[in-house]
Amino acid sequence: MKQFLSFVKKEFHHILRDRRTMFILLGMPIVQIIIFGFALTNEVKNAKIAVLDPSKDAATVSLTGELNASKYFDVEENVVSYDQIESAFKKGRIKLAVVYPQHFGEDLEHLNQSAVQLIADASDPNVASTLVSYASAIISDYQKRVTDERKLPYTIKTEMRMLYNPQLKGAYNFVPGVMAMVLLLVCTMMTAITIVKEKELGTMEVMLVSPIQPLKIVIAKAIPYLILSIVNISSILLLSVFVLEVPINGSIPLLVAESILFTLVSLALGLLISSGAESQQTAMFISLVGMFLPTIMFSGFMFPIENMPLPLRIISNIVPAKWYYSIVKSVMIKGVGLGAVWKETLILAGMVVFFISLAVKKFKIRLE
Repeated sequence: MKQFLSFVKKEFHHILRDRRTMFILLGMPIVQIIIFGFALTNEVKNAKIAVLDPSKDAATVSLTGELNASKYFDVEENVVSYDQIESAFKKGRIKLAVVYPQHFGEDLEHLNQSAVQLIADASDPNVASTLVSYASAIISDYQKRVTDERKLPYTIKTEMRMLYNPQLKGAYNFVPGVMAMVLLLVCTMMTAITIVKEKELGTMEVMLVSPIQPLKIVIAKAIPYLILSIVNISSILLLSVFVLEVPINGSIPLLVAESILFTLVSLALGLLISSGAESQQTAMFISLVGMFLPTIMFSGFMFPIENMPLPLRIISNIVPAKWYYSIVKSVMIKGVGLGAVWKETLILAGMVVFFISLAVKKFKIRLE
């Protein structure tokens, strides 16, 4: 045990005396969670719109004012023809155009109906659909207020409740995914160079004559990174709550424990890469490219896994971030307990054992 602790202490000294390593371990997660947390969102805000209003009555002015007052739209210009609308779209000045009919207010008052045309730039279909949905919702709210005193027969009112995320904030979906991506990339990348670095520095021979078992050497190399990763987990959770305003509705100890388990998976995966790589550059490349793309594509926070073909859905099951993303969403957003995420927890625990055993086997082969 004394030899094992001495080996752990040596690894700590290697990390603490390298300022670049310390910055990557402690500074990069904070920078990444802030950048990705604000940049990765499916919300569309302050979209420029044009208004074609030949009616110019109280109803159109009021409705246009509500569109402009929302956080989603800014009235960029008032146009007088469809040609001006087309020109604004081609020049990229607007994303949406609102067109009123000639007698909007009169039709609404006397005929109890009117129409509003929404023209969107569908070169980006996702943004176009989102903007049309936002505008339709604002128009629908305005219509309800106008017709509130006119009780029409045989009307069906739909009441909606958005559970867990009433304000439909994009951060509630992206923060768990960003947490998975940051922890996986940082932990895997740093441990991916630990063993291969010994070979490049010529200190592998020291391990050959060392009385410590290969399993203990691999574990000793992971312990310092695990302790520093716990600090990262704390900072990520604090930033998520106080900066990105995503509450923790479930058990904090359970969320921290699941995050530590996912960190162990990442560290074990990094050690496996380090045991098989021939150089630090190769290990870094595999950990960055080999982990980043699968995490983005198959974790579920960018692209719904349910919409993928069956072969890709099967492949997604071997991506650790998928299971951690599901756990964080369930615990952090929905507030569930261990009883709802025990299957995902067992899968991550199995991955730790599998990756560690492979890393030890490869490390023994390298020592030989």
